[in-house]
Amino acid sequence: MSTTHTPPPSGASTREPAIAGQQHATNPDAIDAQEPWMRGLHSDTGYLLYRIGLRSGQLFNAFLQESGLRLRHYALLRYLTTTEGALQRELSARLGYDPSAIVGLVDDLEKLGFAERRPSPDDRRSRIIVLTEDGRAFLRDSHEAGRRATNALLHPLDATDRDTLHTLLQRIAESELG
Repeated sequence: MSTTHTPPPSGASTREPAIAGQQHATNPDAIDAQEPWMRGLHSDTGYLLYRIGLRSGQLFNAFLQESGLRLRHYALLRYLTTTEGALQRELSARLGYDPSAIVGLVDDLEKLGFAERRPSPDDRRSRIIVLTEDGRAFLRDSHEAGRRATNALLHPLDATDRDTLHTLLQRIAESELG
């Protein structure tokens, strides 16, 4: 049995935008669940988690775009709220980012005044990354926008389903991500 594929309109991309701000980043074309090949993918939980993760990243990056930050910056800032300061290698291990990526992220946050490097109290050869008051203010101000992004993603679910989803995802994250 053969299926026909309708190509996208002339000039349209079949790829999802990888960076917030690219055309359609906040409103990608919906997946046609009626396509036979999609029905198979939709029965694969791992694929659904992957797609929803992509969409979540798009929504969060779109709300962060105005500030010049990306989701990786936001995650680093959020982690810094839990500590009095962290070594770059600790940030790399906790967030699962390559150590070289941490350097660039911290550089970006320093330029914005959201974080700063300070001498480590335990080892004067090392520097810790500390959240600044401007970084705390940014997180306070961005909380509502983050909530809107989450609500946009989870709009089909009622409060009970959202709580259940969160509990299940938390359990997986604790098991798989530590």
